[in-house]
Amino acid sequence: MNTEARGLGGIIARGLWGIVVSLCWLATADAGYLAGTASRIITPKEPQWLSGYAGRNKPAEGKQHDLFIKALALQDDAGSKFVLVTSDLISMPRSLTEPVAQAIGQKFGIPRENLCFSASHTHCGPVIQDGLINMYDMPDAMRAKVAPYTDFLKRELLDLIADALKDLKPAQLSHGKGIARFAINRRELAKNKSIILGRNPLGPVNHDVPVLKVESEGQLRAIVFGYACHNTTLSFYEWCGDYAGFAQAEIEKKHPKALAMFWTGCGGDANPNPRGTVELAKQHGQELAEAVLAVLQQKMQPIEGKLRATYTTIALPLAPLPTVEQWRADTLSKTYAARKRAERYLAMIEKNEPLPKDYPHYPVQVWKLGDSVTWLMLGGEVVIDYDIRLRKSLPEIKHLWIMAYANDCPAYIPSVRVLQEGGYEANFSMIYYGMPSTWAPAIEDLIVNKLVQLTGALK
Repeated sequence: MNTEARGLGGIIARGLWGIVVSLCWLATADAGYLAGTASRIITPKEPQWLSGYAGRNKPAEGKQHDLFIKALALQDDAGSKFVLVTSDLISMPRSLTEPVAQAIGQKFGIPRENLCFSASHTHCGPVIQDGLINMYDMPDAMRAKVAPYTDFLKRELLDLIADALKDLKPAQLSHGKGIARFAINRRELAKNKSIILGRNPLGPVNHDVPVLKVESEGQLRAIVFGYACHNTTLSFYEWCGDYAGFAQAEIEKKHPKALAMFWTGCGGDANPNPRGTVELAKQHGQELAEAVLAVLQQKMQPIEGKLRATYTTIALPLAPLPTVEQWRADTLSKTYAARKRAERYLAMIEKNEPLPKDYPHYPVQVWKLGDSVTWLMLGGEVVIDYDIRLRKSLPEIKHLWIMAYANDCPAYIPSVRVLQEGGYEANFSMIYYGMPSTWAPAIEDLIVNKLVQLTGALK
């Protein structure tokens, strides 16, 4: 055979081998997952009020970095589509998530249980409708911007999810776990035996950093990670995703073709330590990013099998409500939120309207990522006791992820222990959320038992 023939034969052989490899890869991909991603900037373009702190007295003045909403769409080999949305927002209240979920269900046929909306709980994002709206004593001109911005968010979320679904490509999923140690329990016992917001190094906290890697043909496309800690290093007057925003930016700097997506665990009673400056927010973000990047460098466990989900809402009972005399006394309070709450419920009493005795739509959700990860999603600002109890209640599950601030945020979700001890998470926070009373102790059993039931139903 001459040189030309041998060269031609080699080209043909290599071409056939490439076709075989491609067919094998496509066959594997067809038996696995599709994934799509999308991201949109939601930084307000004009001055607006910042969320999270009652003491602020002016709108935002500039930004540290942009705020984002991000989406990861997944599809298994049975055609089931799932979408996770993460956001640089204080919360994702039901009045925001449910209209979006309904519209996505109608347009794309995705059931409610296959959609999850999460918030990073940054305290340097914009005020949104029903997101702690009772907290802020803001001028009417600023208050008038809240509803239009919330409507903008709804439109952006719809387009975001549509973009992620259009981006579906064959993908492989894997998971791992890192550690970041800057979270500290914040329920400190004061000298007078009351519970204050401080630092309790002996208090419970979860330092785990769960990581989900999404890649196509060896190319990283999404890095989803969580941490159970309040996103409250900062309290200034600039738009910022706080430590979670800096962590996502650092990961995307290292992997510019991938989307970094953060979700918050049961960190309702945990704070970054130390806190208070941009430098510290960057430091915590760097530590969290390095924990994620270290996991990516290790051998991660592949995820295979069907994606499954379940979702429901339950009624959470409230403790006995204040008397009319207590409401009237609160109208004289120096606290804006207490005055407004009292005025609202006194007006309902005068109109003979029934006062709420529960919160009727508390969301609980479970995702099973193949046979690997079981992911629980809880609404509200959930304290660490739920993380601890759920792990004890589900000992057979090796890889259990627990998300808070998901799908709705009606208030803090304290445990029986926290309710008995009192303090901000149990008592005072309910004023800022506009709830008429504290929670009844029964909420802990109701939430945990329902999640255990839902998890068992997905086996």
